Amino acid sequence: MLVGPVFTRELTIVPRRDWTYIARGIYSGVMSLLIATAWLVISGTQLITDPGDFARFGTMLFQFLAPIQLVLAIFFAATTAASAVGQEKERKTLQLLLLTRMSNSELVLGKLLASLLNIFMMLAISIPIFMTITLLGGISYYQIIRVLLVTLFAMLACGSLGSCVALWREKTFQAIATTIIILVLWISVGETIGFVFPDINIHNINQKLAPILSPWSAVLVASRPAVELNNSFNLFDIPGPIAGFLIASGTIAILINLYAIMMVRYWNPSRELRVNTIEEDTWHKENRNKENIKSTPTNNKDITGLLGRLSDWLSIWLGNKTRHTWDNPIVWREIMTRAYGRRIWIVHFGFIAFFVISIQVLHSILLTNAAPSAAELSAAVVPLFLLSLVLVNTQAITSQTSEKDAGTFELLLVSDITPKEYVFGKLGGVLFNMKWIILLPILICGYLYFHRAIDGQMLFFMVTGLITLYAFVAMVGVYIGMQYDNTKAAMATSLGIVFFLFVGVAACIWIMVAFSGSFETQLIPFSAFMIGGGIGLYTTLGARNPSTAIATASFILPISVFYIITTMLLGAYHLVFVVLVVAFGFTTIAMLIPSIAEFDIATGRTTE
Repeated sequence: MLVGPVFTRELTIVPRRDWTYIARGIYSGVMSLLIATAWLVISGTQLITDPGDFARFGTMLFQFLAPIQLVLAIFFAATTAASAVGQEKERKTLQLLLLTRMSNSELVLGKLLASLLNIFMMLAISIPIFMTITLLGGISYYQIIRVLLVTLFAMLACGSLGSCVALWREKTFQAIATTIIILVLWISVGETIGFVFPDINIHNINQKLAPILSPWSAVLVASRPAVELNNSFNLFDIPGPIAGFLIASGTIAILINLYAIMMVRYWNPSRELRVNTIEEDTWHKENRNKENIKSTPTNNKDITGLLGRLSDWLSIWLGNKTRHTWDNPIVWREIMTRAYGRRIWIVHFGFIAFFVISIQVLHSILLTNAAPSAAELSAAVVPLFLLSLVLVNTQAITSQTSEKDAGTFELLLVSDITPKEYVFGKLGGVLFNMKWIILLPILICGYLYFHRAIDGQMLFFMVTGLITLYAFVAMVGVYIGMQYDNTKAAMATSLGIVFFLFVGVAACIWIMVAFSGSFETQLIPFSAFMIGGGIGLYTTLGARNPSTAIATASFILPISVFYIITTMLLGAYHLVFVVLVVAFGFTTIAMLIPSIAEFDIATGRTTE
């Protein structure tokens, strides 16, 4: 066995799954489609006459694909590792693994490498694609090796982080959200330190500090030719900053895994489970002599509204174990119980830390520039907005998949809970638990209005648009979570939709700006890309529950996002607002209605 039975089992089972080959085909197809789109754009707008034109195209294409692959690799490595371990804990199978003869290292490393196996395959698939780009000229094999090494080491560090946090935290959402926030803070702090202290002296040579601390800067430097780096290089033509990043990220991965190996049996079974067991035993002992006492039934029908809620809160505060549920028991459970663990404040604290960094950057921009441009303001607030959308989507996914992992979803199906109560209860719980992650970005909009960086109309556009997007990502998470039984598959699918709509379309626009300035000649290749994206979106959203509304939304949404970003660059914000609210609002409703109307059929409650 390679790294223990866990990894060996995954290595044996993965080739038997159809989705393994589908995912590889989709990844290679998307990268090939991006290359073809970029070629159609440049060949339709520029005259290609000599090898130098091909070389410049190859250089720009490689420097465009390398950062995109890094972002996808580190993000999905972190979330996949966290969700894989979290799924074991939700299903209570991790405790069974701890009872076997496996050592701590076999369990931790085996689970980590097993969860990253598909990511490794995606990285291997990119090798022949990058090698093909070398035929155009402009890049060398050493550049490809450097980029792959940076991506691999960053992926191992992020995957180790996700696995360690998931072994520590009890709930899957806490593990994934905490991992994402730490990952974003790592990149943000690394870029900030690199900006404040650009150089560091190592062996009497001034080295760039940002590539050593941040994977984003590291991959940008690794994709450049060695002659542009002004650094001595060693084996495999690795410059000083890249070697520094490989040492730093490799050390981080080793230390995180060593800590997880030492603490895995201390964290699991969780202290929360042990505390709850002790509390339950104590409570039963105290009430053992009261079992035969007949209590007079009370009629609470006259206590309604706020008075009833107040009595429930008082009874809990006074130590009474009996709590009365609301009219919707699902939303009561999501809000009034510890459905997502005792320390959900860790996620909120991490997001508040990133919020403070964003507000500091925004404040410095407003102080140094009386009339900042939209691009400067976007650079400060868009990362925070995107992070909040991802966290809300993650909460929505795990709110559904945790029910299936814990085996409680089947119990809900045999109860008298209606589909409307279930769906709206889940959505209400998601929005309530994420209240600070939703309110803080809205507060930034008010901060911009207070400093007169935006007017009242723009404030209304931003707040309404954010609320629409939050409703959309929450509905996507619940909708996808209801269709998939596997947390990893649901997480990859739902977050893949969010990344495609916001990051993928933005990348297409970057191609348009970088390779050419003529939109008319780019319309055909980008229309083909949008249609292909619509087909993929419909396959994801409507494959298991097809409908005309889902099909319409799947093809309209990518085009709408493309129009929103391009129109925003032109400054027509009223058109951006209208298209955003209509497109995302319609898609949210298109997922909401079948989730309620066809709930019984989709979940197997009844047959057609």
